[in-house]
Amino acid sequence: MKVMDYSLNQITMLALTLMVGIVIDDAIIVLENIYRFIEERGMRPFDAAIEGTQEIGPAVMATTLSLMAVFVPVGFMGGVVGRVLSSFGLTAAFAVGVSLLVSFTLTPMLSSRFIRVKHPGERDGHGSRDSRIFRPIERTYSAMLRWSMAHRALIVLASFLVMASIVPLFIFIGKDFAPEEDRGEYQVTVRAAEGTGLAAMTSILERIAADLRARPDVKDTLVSVGGGGGGLSPMGMTGAGGVNSGSIFVKMVPLGSRQTRQKDLMVQTRALLQHYPLELRTAVQSVGGPGGGPGLMFSITGPDLAKLGGYSVELLRRVRQSPMAVDADISLVYGKPELRVDINRQRAADFGVRVQDIAQALRIMVGGDNVTTFDVGDNQYDVTLRAAERFRTTVDALERMTVQSTKRGIVSLGEVVTIAPATGPSAVDRLNRERQVMLTANVAPGFSQQALIAAVQQMVAEMQLPKEYAAAPAGPSVELARTATAFVVAISLSFIFMYIVLAAQFESFIHPVTILLTLPMAVPFGILSLLMFGQTVNIFSGLGLLLLFGIVKKNAILQIDHTNGLRAAGLPRFEAILRANRERLRPILMTTIALVAGMLPMIVSSGAGSASNRSIGVLVAGGQTLCLLLTLLAVPVFYSLFDDLQALRIWSWLGRRQSVEAGASAPAFVNQTVAEESGE
Repeated sequence: MKVMDYSLNQITMLALTLMVGIVIDDAIIVLENIYRFIEERGMRPFDAAIEGTQEIGPAVMATTLSLMAVFVPVGFMGGVVGRVLSSFGLTAAFAVGVSLLVSFTLTPMLSSRFIRVKHPGERDGHGSRDSRIFRPIERTYSAMLRWSMAHRALIVLASFLVMASIVPLFIFIGKDFAPEEDRGEYQVTVRAAEGTGLAAMTSILERIAADLRARPDVKDTLVSVGGGGGGLSPMGMTGAGGVNSGSIFVKMVPLGSRQTRQKDLMVQTRALLQHYPLELRTAVQSVGGPGGGPGLMFSITGPDLAKLGGYSVELLRRVRQSPMAVDADISLVYGKPELRVDINRQRAADFGVRVQDIAQALRIMVGGDNVTTFDVGDNQYDVTLRAAERFRTTVDALERMTVQSTKRGIVSLGEVVTIAPATGPSAVDRLNRERQVMLTANVAPGFSQQALIAAVQQMVAEMQLPKEYAAAPAGPSVELARTATAFVVAISLSFIFMYIVLAAQFESFIHPVTILLTLPMAVPFGILSLLMFGQTVNIFSGLGLLLLFGIVKKNAILQIDHTNGLRAAGLPRFEAILRANRERLRPILMTTIALVAGMLPMIVSSGAGSASNRSIGVLVAGGQTLCLLLTLLAVPVFYSLFDDLQALRIWSWLGRRQSVEAGASAPAFVNQTVAEESGE
């Protein structure tokens, strides 16, 4: 982390916390194998540490390298989610890499020194596997494994049904950019009617703040009137701002000292605001963290401002009728008082007054213009030319302004223009040189961000906008789609890297497929765990899914590696499968229990930032626990099926053909050597 210039923050600390239950897996596997050599083969601890580590070493290396292959792509994800999570992926990969080094050096050394060998007189005839806890588990698993190998079609069918359940479960579960954290603070933004003065706006906000402070769970409020924020979004994307807008920052008492959750108090605040005049445009939303700001932002663009306003108002009406949305509003606000100047072009031409001169006079005298600068010490100040307030705030004052004429020297504006009070939009936003109206809304409790976005997209489709007008997600709504794409890329790269690592480790193209089949079997159980605990799919549960991928395949690697070793030693396939899975059951259970134990603090945590941790912990612990039995039974079945597939005549025929072609293309002296060695 120091080399990569990472700091200890929420993301890197999250990575280290998650690794607590994972980095010990390699040490557990090595230690258990060394202990098995001592107990079952009667070896001295020193010799068992060497041989036990050598035997299990390839499997441990395969599990660790494939786990690093899961985390490294996270470090190179793009977009906003990549900037947030890149330090997570590389920090986790570093920790896993160090755990491999420790398990191959420190763990064997400590095992050779501290494991005590029982002398023949101290033994009671039973090993550690004959304990009252483990022995029934091992017997039950062995019986289930025998049944599974005798009914392979049922296990395959069950596995594919579990994989197929990913689609309905993923459609059913809610999808958000980030979980809603209880940070004990949120913001109320208020916008009054155009023309509301500073004093009136201050009075309104102070009344709302006083009502909020009356609640026992509110500690402090901070009122801000005017400024650059302006609209209903703290990101300043829904309006230009002004004295008729403001916000109230609400600070709640610490989480351990209150009974009300932040989201419940936000619902109560919305109910409180219903007692104020309807012309007040209000929003209540969380601040800070990845999930801060409005949950929905939709950009509506087009050439004509009047039609654009009509379409945006119609879409706003539909969104407000949806139970999924609260605090819906648009950035286009009419009613701002203004003085409209209409130029009489014929009279201006008769007097020799140019339209450009009229516009320049109004711009300088009313809006002001920086004409020069002056220096005081090291500081430089602008000099702004502008008419005094009493000469630019009324119609009469504006009509008395003068403008240059080529025929009469100086002409008053009242002779060539008509000035009348009017109203107009408070601001006109643009996107890609087109007029834009931004629709914002927050997600109602009980619904997800993705469901609201899909509902608004359906509303836009039903409106059938003309081709020159368009409505598309913006802001966090776009980031949600980009996040999904980034995770798809990361998961795809993880699969590719894991296959490469496993294929090189096992020197086989088939065994990695057997191992990787366990990954889609774990996904439904992870999503089911999220549903059971009321969680949604977000960037943190996406990290948990990647972590689950790295953990689940560890068990399959241990099973297949030991099966191959026993078959190479001369055992028949069926006996090798039964014995290998029985001997690897204990380290698999130990690593699973250690993983779940490492996740429990994250699942039961309730402090600030616990929602993000809980999303990962629930998915990893629940997914690994629920899919454990199925993977323990399915991996041997798929292993035997792929082994049968390799034994088919077509594969042997292809193998002989490749050998013949290789022999035909080999140099003459190679063919001669082969013939001599075969006795021909």
